[in-house]
Amino acid sequence: MNPQPDTFLAFIDDLAADLDDHDSTADERAQRQFLSRSHFDRVISATAGEPPTAFRRRILMERAAFRLATGTDGILRLAVEAGYSSHEAFTRAFQRAFGVAPSAWRSQPGQIQIASPNDVHFHPPGGLRLPATSEENTMNLLVRMVEHHLWLVREMVDRASKLDDATLDKPIELSVEQLDPGATTRSLLSRLVGQMDMWQNVINGRDYDMSIEKHESIPDLRRRLEIAGPAFLAEVKRVAEGGRLDETFIDASCQPPEVFTYGGLIAHVLTFAAHRRLLVLGALESAGITDLGNGDPRLWVAEAA
Repeated sequence: MNPQPDTFLAFIDDLAADLDDHDSTADERAQRQFLSRSHFDRVISATAGEPPTAFRRRILMERAAFRLATGTDGILRLAVEAGYSSHEAFTRAFQRAFGVAPSAWRSQPGQIQIASPNDVHFHPPGGLRLPATSEENTMNLLVRMVEHHLWLVREMVDRASKLDDATLDKPIELSVEQLDPGATTRSLLSRLVGQMDMWQNVINGRDYDMSIEKHESIPDLRRRLEIAGPAFLAEVKRVAEGGRLDETFIDASCQPPEVFTYGGLIAHVLTFAAHRRLLVLGALESAGITDLGNGDPRLWVAEAA
């Protein structure tokens, strides 16, 4: 019987429980696992691919990067929380890990995960991500999207109970002003392509220029789609096939920056894209182009199968 995985999981639980206890020594952590310090180090190093002290230091640094991007605490305070005795020592370590100084990271954050052989990372807001036990697959995402659908329908029914019969039975005049003010067929198509292009940039820590979507020509739009579409699909395949749909990333384009999961991002894109697609299909039908129908995915999936 190999006790290493159990010891490693116990170490993770112990680490998560006392991440802020900088007075807790490696010897004490070994004792809590009923192991000598040397044997404890060997077991964790063999399982995790890095010594327990380095493992803990990396997790604390990832948490510091997250808090730098999403909070307002001073760098010295974050340095102390990460276990460093000085601003200078923390800055040097942070720059080694992320390639930029903490102040530069705060103004333009990127991925908080530092490469590691075990793929265990800080998981906002305050936990650790264990890939072996917390992966989310595509079926889970599909179920979550249906759960969200059911929740939203229930909430809308509840809100509708406050309306009188005349309001409930009044024909709906469709408006796109709330989501896409001044929407046109051209602008909605640009936004559909832009969604994929924009999120690719966000995930990779790059800025996205919204002005590119202003009166974009169809040839330009098509060229951008040929790049952004396959790139976004490849990103979705990467996280889905790797079981990484619950992995987080920072959206630095928000103020203040926000943290999202890849699964949530995919659900977001599909939800708002569906709304925009239906509007464009309606506009095309009004213009006499009817061969796409209402874009029902049932038919496309059936043909693909």
